[in-house]
Amino acid sequence: MRLLRLGPVGAERPALRTDDGSVFDLTPITDDIDGAFLASDGIARARQASAAGTLPALDPTGLRVGAPVARPTAVLCIGQNYAAHARESGAEPPAQPILFFKHPNTIVGPDDAVEIPPNSSRTDWEVELAVVIGRRASRLASEAEAAAHIAGYTVSNDISEREWQLERSGGQWSLGKCGPGFNPLGPWLAPADEIADPQDLRLRSWVGGEARQDSRTADMVFGVAHLVWHLSQFVTLEPGDVVNTGTPEGVALSGRFPYLAAGDVVELEIDGLGRQRQVMVAPETAA
Repeated sequence: MRLLRLGPVGAERPALRTDDGSVFDLTPITDDIDGAFLASDGIARARQASAAGTLPALDPTGLRVGAPVARPTAVLCIGQNYAAHARESGAEPPAQPILFFKHPNTIVGPDDAVEIPPNSSRTDWEVELAVVIGRRASRLASEAEAAAHIAGYTVSNDISEREWQLERSGGQWSLGKCGPGFNPLGPWLAPADEIADPQDLRLRSWVGGEARQDSRTADMVFGVAHLVWHLSQFVTLEPGDVVNTGTPEGVALSGRFPYLAAGDVVELEIDGLGRQRQVMVAPETAA
């Protein structure tokens, strides 16, 4: 089972896709896939409705795919969480998770065009496993408890403007992370209990069809459950919040590849979580 949001920006319809590719309308049980839905056992209710055959069929042909979760209160991001990426950034792997934030309005659909900001020459891509929180999490006692607070997983592109991030933000990173459209998310939300091992997923990215990143979540410095546990000691995580868990090596910041330019096509994929495709556009042509 996969949860999606389909339709125009601001008018997405919640939907469910079964393993055989059939798509069904979730509006009989919820207005949207958001924090309230997740906190009220929405995934279990969607699964029950699907099994009972009570959801109407939905033809997705021609429908835009939106981000799979609506209106998160926060997008929390972990920096340098793959050892090889930390080193290509000029740093050793961190001793504890590095936290920064993205504005929630950076989240867009997985295939939406993304604007390269005016005067930017260092816009970069980052494929990441994103965690979506399902229950309020505060000062959790263990990693096992943390895992029980995860609703599911999806694909994230933590787009970054490196000059703004590293040279103009006073060391806080977020200035280079919050451009319009700088967090494509999706295509779907996979329930946590349907991902056998979030620490054994392959992540890949391409620019113009040429391979850029190819790694596995096993290479994380800090695993998913540890991150949720750790964050909960300092921040109260709300249902629907998104946690970007870091990116592997192979970004433009490494110096091995050029930064993004208008017309570039970025594609990202994670095992079992689907594929994204964004066209990078100049500011005046962005949708």
